Amino acid sequence: MVMWMFDPVLLRSFVAVVDCGNFTRAAERLHLTQSTVSQQIRRLEDAVACQLLDRDQRRVVATAEGERLLAYARRILALHEEAAEVLISQQSDGVLRLGVPEDFAAERLMPLLSSFVQAYPRVRLEVTSGLGPELQRQYRAGEFDVLLVKQMGDSADCLASWPEPLCWVDSRTTPSVGRDPLPLVAFPVGGLYRNEMLQHLEVGGWRWRISYSSASLASVCSAVAAGLGVSLLPRRVVQPGHMELGPDSGLPEVQGVRLALYARHGLSAAGQCLQAQLFELCAK
Repeated sequence: MVMWMFDPVLLRSFVAVVDCGNFTRAAERLHLTQSTVSQQIRRLEDAVACQLLDRDQRRVVATAEGERLLAYARRILALHEEAAEVLISQQSDGVLRLGVPEDFAAERLMPLLSSFVQAYPRVRLEVTSGLGPELQRQYRAGEFDVLLVKQMGDSADCLASWPEPLCWVDSRTTPSVGRDPLPLVAFPVGGLYRNEMLQHLEVGGWRWRISYSSASLASVCSAVAAGLGVSLLPRRVVQPGHMELGPDSGLPEVQGVRLALYARHGLSAAGQCLQAQLFELCAK
């Protein structure tokens, strides 16, 4: 069985001829020549293998077969226009890819992102949160347009950076410090805080073990508060159930990390706006 798709161009001419009652006025409405409209009607009649218009009368009218097709033709054209309008209205102004630290995304970023997507509804914002080293690798591989990342020190190509003080954190109610080996709550292998924590403990000659590991900042904070172990965290995330450990704990002093902002050249207006908003947020 041969399937034939109705050509909207032919259907549009057919509807115009029926509505206008003759080929001349239909051609004027469609901004075509009369011969072009006539050819299109013949092509449509050949395709459906029947006569659609009665040309013998003073006013061109639809035949019985034409009347049946007319209702479908109007619906097809209406759906065609509706689909075109939907696709045009949903056209994107492009994709903007943002990489952010997991702990930063959970705590501070959501109000900014919410405001941004409302201000730029045609921009498809894709946000990825994760650990610093992996985010850096993805940015260098061209997978992000804008990057906010934790790192040690500054890089020559970062736009700006801000200090991110770290501190040793223990449970306020069930402290772990003093146990041997020292139980630790850590982010997964490759995480910047984990690397710094283990490196300083090794240099200081501490005996330690990983008692709990999670990529979720909320889980790490909860585990510390519950007494599962000590962790190295940004000072700004310390919670009421935590106890910050000072020099008298004997734990080594840790240099703070940097929160760095990166962005590619040639960002769209929306990308530049996002970059500026992130800069303002971090500078507070």
